Amino acid sequence: MKLGVCYYPEQWPESMWADDIARMKEVGISFVRVGEFAWSRYEPEPLVYDWDWLARVLDLIHRAGLKAVLGTPTATPPHWLIKAHPEILPVGPDGQVRGFGSRRHYCFSSRLYRTYARRIVTAMAERFGQHPAVAVWQTDNEYGCHDTIISYSPEARLGFQAWCKDRYGTIAQLNRDWGNVFWSMEYEDFQAIELPNLTVTEANPSHRLAFWRYSSDQVVSFNQEQVAILRRLSPGRDLVHNYMGFFTQFDHFKVGRDLDIASWDSYPLGFLDQSWADREVKDTYLRTGHPDHTAFHHDLYRGVGRGRWWVMEQQPGPVNWAPHNPAPLPGMVRLWTWEAFAHGAEVVSYFRWRQAPFAQEQFHAGLNLPSNEPDRGYFEAQQVAEEIASLEPHAGDGRVVSEVAMIYDYASEWTLRVAPQGRSYDPLRWFMDVYASVRAFGHNVDIVPHDADFSRYRCVIIPNLAQVPAGLLLKLNAFKGRILIGPRSGSKTEELQIPPALPPGAWQSLIPLQVTRVESLPPHLAMPIAIDGVACTARCWREEVKTRLEPCASFADGWGAVYEHEKLTYMAACLDEQGLQAVLGKVLRRAGMEAIEGKRGLPYSRRGDLYFAFNYGPDTLTLAETHDYVIGQATLAPADLAVWKVT
Repeated sequence: MKLGVCYYPEQWPESMWADDIARMKEVGISFVRVGEFAWSRYEPEPLVYDWDWLARVLDLIHRAGLKAVLGTPTATPPHWLIKAHPEILPVGPDGQVRGFGSRRHYCFSSRLYRTYARRIVTAMAERFGQHPAVAVWQTDNEYGCHDTIISYSPEARLGFQAWCKDRYGTIAQLNRDWGNVFWSMEYEDFQAIELPNLTVTEANPSHRLAFWRYSSDQVVSFNQEQVAILRRLSPGRDLVHNYMGFFTQFDHFKVGRDLDIASWDSYPLGFLDQSWADREVKDTYLRTGHPDHTAFHHDLYRGVGRGRWWVMEQQPGPVNWAPHNPAPLPGMVRLWTWEAFAHGAEVVSYFRWRQAPFAQEQFHAGLNLPSNEPDRGYFEAQQVAEEIASLEPHAGDGRVVSEVAMIYDYASEWTLRVAPQGRSYDPLRWFMDVYASVRAFGHNVDIVPHDADFSRYRCVIIPNLAQVPAGLLLKLNAFKGRILIGPRSGSKTEELQIPPALPPGAWQSLIPLQVTRVESLPPHLAMPIAIDGVACTARCWREEVKTRLEPCASFADGWGAVYEHEKLTYMAACLDEQGLQAVLGKVLRRAGMEAIEGKRGLPYSRRGDLYFAFNYGPDTLTLAETHDYVIGQATLAPADLAVWKVT
């Protein structure tokens, strides 16, 4: 459990650097992230490099006994490169070129840009690959931020055509897989394939899904090119990328396989303000963030990192980019830090050391004010550093042990966004609703890809896996625990067609039912139902099922909502919180998992030999007096936390 901070020495006078780094050590910082936005300072002119200033910064970090996370600067190509080669710029779905003047102004498909990216990464690694301060390399920064994964550039069209030829083999196969006979959309050869934008009405959904897959693959290969350089020129260092919250436009699991650590950038207040939560929820958690949103991403990126993960950017105060930007309650920076550690984080790094007085992020807080005076986050980080020292003797092995696995699949997410069949249905929101309901029982959750090993879990939950991989079906046939499958699972083939045997497709080998009709519901309409005596409703989505099984609960019109067969439970509707609690409670009990004390607004986590509780809610809450507390106590004020030993 270490602390870090994001530092931009190129934005400050060199006379401040030594004092900054000395104060970082006083706070308790161990890792300093530098360099990810400084390409114009590294290479002010083509092939004219200036490394001396960065060398002096890294020397200061090393002499202070700290470690550097050195970022490759490919998220911000300099103006001279854009001036010479404007063709590297991305193109939006409206066909307009997205220009210079901010960041992420490149197209992943641009072979020319990749040449320049490899060149600058190679030059950096040759110069600093063996520097004693450099412990970690970060590739690029926030792949896809500002909706930059999918680019409709001429280069992307050429790349997509080649990708399609490799995937489908013949144009006849592509036309069959996409169903191009519909509306006479058949292509005569691969060179004729267009990009799925600027069409009169909706583009073919299979075409759109294929282009999304291609675009994700470009991120994977772009990252691989940097990884290969860094592995060769800077061996022995960990490689990491910083992913984002609520962002699903590329396959993070595939990118993560080439890296040592997954990290993400945690901004709980901004995410809540931008989320789908209703006004009452947003008002309740205005200054704390939602009690499940941050935890979900911690668990997701722990899965992406195969157990190793960081928070690369932790919100230290108000941010600048959400529609509204309230200040965190006093204590929340400390709470968010400890919650990350409770979910297994190795490092929590604050963004940023000092608030910038210029450019786009003037209102984004840092640990220090623009005047260089410590801000509130500075003192909360310092408190965490002191608490880490006191806690380490009690921490045990520090592993996060979960008995529940939830399968998340990026391609399924894209499938259900391309073909939502209703504006109210959001696949990520439904997944997170199910996740929050599991968490309400106090259990740790692993969020894993479909090719994970499930043998150590008691329960596997599949909220909406649209396609059913053959390998997964074999694993779950042999699985000894309980399985819960949600609506829309198995509803499409890999090429986005209805399965020949109808949904839930291959899942019919585990439960004998077919979905014969679906309906998407407007947001104001709630269909009442009782499940095991619990009054609840279904929203957004329902399925009519043909089966010999008797439903465990039915709507007034006779449509079943929940079905059980042997070890598997199938939900045929998107249930509300009460309905999910009723269904999940039974599934978990049958898996031998009793609820641990917990409630909404007071989430629990377990790491190693310690339990953690975090009060996100507006009221003071009380825990058991009998716990053996090592941080905090039984009475938890808002924005407070408690840690106690497992007995």
